[in-house]
Amino acid sequence: MDDEGFMELTSKQVGVFKGMAWAMLSAIVAILAAIVLDPLNHAQTSLLEDRVTVLGQSLILPTLMLIVSIGRLAKFRFFSPEDIDGSGLTSGTKQAIMLQSLLQNTLEQLVIAFGVYTAWCLLMPFAWLSAGLVCSVLFFIGRIFFFKGYSHGAPARAFGFALTFYSTVVLCLVLVVTQLVFALS
Repeated sequence: MDDEGFMELTSKQVGVFKGMAWAMLSAIVAILAAIVLDPLNHAQTSLLEDRVTVLGQSLILPTLMLIVSIGRLAKFRFFSPEDIDGSGLTSGTKQAIMLQSLLQNTLEQLVIAFGVYTAWCLLMPFAWLSAGLVCSVLFFIGRIFFFKGYSHGAPARAFGFALTFYSTVVLCLVLVVTQLVFALS
């Protein structure tokens, strides 16, 4: 603690904070741009079928990242005599444990994104639907950065984790606030 009673941050904490801050800023800018600019011209649509189509499109990239996560772990286990029997029967090598962690985190992120993207696509104005697709791309990009940085420690993976997470969180917050405003008006 410093003289004023504040805890001094470690270099790792500063690195994580910077990655998180850049990811949050990126998510906010991308979502606002998608809402304001409607780059995919969804304002011209008006059918429930269009909403469901956008939802399906929004879920493709996050689901692909889950498939990649499962495939990476399965491939590693197949070629690892220590891990081929799976985590239920072995304690797992360091690499298998890391790949399992990446898979687990991706699954958790996908579950959150699935709920938020579904609510977004069904409840928000048509002109705002591009934001769901933008968040899908941010999810995909975030996972790539998270996968690449994971083995290098928290600061190296912070941006990727936060880009995946905050893009969904910001979308959810906009959704909740907008629904409250709609309900109160």
